Amino acid sequence: MNTTSNCTQHDLIFVGVYATVFTVGLLLNTTALVIFCCSKSRSHTTVYMTHLAIADLLLVLTLPLRIYHHLGFKDLPQILCDGVAQFLLINMYGSIFLLTCICFDRCMAVCFPMSSRVREGRKKAPLVCLGVWVLTIGASLPGYLLRKKNAQLEGNCFGKFPLYAKQPLVVASILIVGFGVPLVVMFACSWALNRAITRSSVAQTDLIDSGKIQRMIAISLLIFLTCFLPYHVTLTVLYVHGEAESCPLLLTFRYSLMVACLNAMLDPLAYYFTKETFRNKVDLDVFRRMFPLNSQTSSTGNNRGSKAAVNT
Repeated sequence: MNTTSNCTQHDLIFVGVYATVFTVGLLLNTTALVIFCCSKSRSHTTVYMTHLAIADLLLVLTLPLRIYHHLGFKDLPQILCDGVAQFLLINMYGSIFLLTCICFDRCMAVCFPMSSRVREGRKKAPLVCLGVWVLTIGASLPGYLLRKKNAQLEGNCFGKFPLYAKQPLVVASILIVGFGVPLVVMFACSWALNRAITRSSVAQTDLIDSGKIQRMIAISLLIFLTCFLPYHVTLTVLYVHGEAESCPLLLTFRYSLMVACLNAMLDPLAYYFTKETFRNKVDLDVFRRMFPLNSQTSSTGNNRGSKAAVNT
């Protein structure tokens, strides 16, 4: 008998948080998709943000089933719970990779505004997004097969022990490819971006608000670390000490997953919207001025190229 199946859960906390993430995330990500789809000119960053909004929207759509479970309805088929849990992970890691792509794209635009190779590379944003989906869906297959293989074992819907936490190859892949590499890329790109902004002659003028850009960099990293670091640290601890399958450890894992889901609500707040956007009733020109990452200004000279890039 799996002792974790009887772990006490603070269901009201899970219900409250998941309901908030679902409501706010659904509203903001749907609004973001409307903005992007109605935009007449789609920059490279907009392509990444569109896919990020899709990933976050698909993630929040898995939450009503979790809310139903935590409200005390334990009659859900285990195969449905496992499928929804796997679908959540696919979109969570899709969000991680797309956030990394946005950070890398912004870094390239700022640090190499006049490079033709960089401009050509950034035009491949749709292919990169396709690669992200292929990677996340393909990487989820071992986890799905593992869940299916053990479907006959007693579970507790979303409350059972994560079987993939006992698989060395799966855990190593998640920690290195799914989190470690994106984290290193985001730190490196944020450092390079901050360095380029502070050293730019344009940043010393009133043409741009370098402080605002630096705050955006800091907020992006803070959201990334706050949402995803606890989950991956807990996953590591689960792998190391998972033999006991203790209730405190399993509850910590559930809370860390809940915190990771907050990213679906915070992404739109950090990347898509400002007060000016809402005040102008989704003025697309304002949105383009927020993220002018297209290459249209790159051929007009060094000064204008630097200005457009730094404002990215």
